[in-house]
Amino acid sequence: MIMKRLIATIALALLVVPATFAGEQSLLARVTVYWASGDAGSNHHQCAIGRRLQTGDCSVDTRHIPYGSRLIFPDGTSSAAVDTGPAVRNRKAVRISGRTVYERNAVVIDRFFETKREALSWASRNPLFMTVRVVQPNSRTLAQLPEQPPLDSLAQPAF
Repeated sequence: MIMKRLIATIALALLVVPATFAGEQSLLARVTVYWASGDAGSNHHQCAIGRRLQTGDCSVDTRHIPYGSRLIFPDGTSSAAVDTGPAVRNRKAVRISGRTVYERNAVVIDRFFETKREALSWASRNPLFMTVRVVQPNSRTLAQLPEQPPLDSLAQPAF
C-alpha cells in the first residue's frame, strides 16, 4: 500500500515538475471576445497594467494566468495577458455554455479587438472551448517565441 502511494507520488511529480520549470502550461479555456466601444484607435481603452489595449490583448483571471504571459491559441495566433475583469474572474461564460465537467471547470479568456467586425469574425472561426498554451512571463520559452504578425498579414492575398 505504501509502495503504491510512493509510485503514484513520484509519477505525479514527474508530470508536474517539467511543466513548472519550462514555464509553460496548457489550459482548457472558454475564449470570448470584446471590442472597443467608440472609434477604433481611441485612447480611452486602457488595460489593468496601464497601457492602451491592442488587438489580441486578453483579459485573464490572474489566479490562473499571470499578467505578461503569452497565450498561444490553436489557430497559431498569440496574445498578451494584460487585463482582467469581473466576467473573467466569475467565469460566467463557462457556467452558461459548459456542457461537461471539464468545460465547466475551464478558465475564461476574453480577447480584445479594435472593431466589432474583427472580434465577431475571429469568434466565428474558432470553437468556444479550446486548449490554450500559456507561457509564463519570465520563461525562456517566451523569449524564443516569434512576434505575432499583424492581422493584415494573415489575410490571403487577392490574385
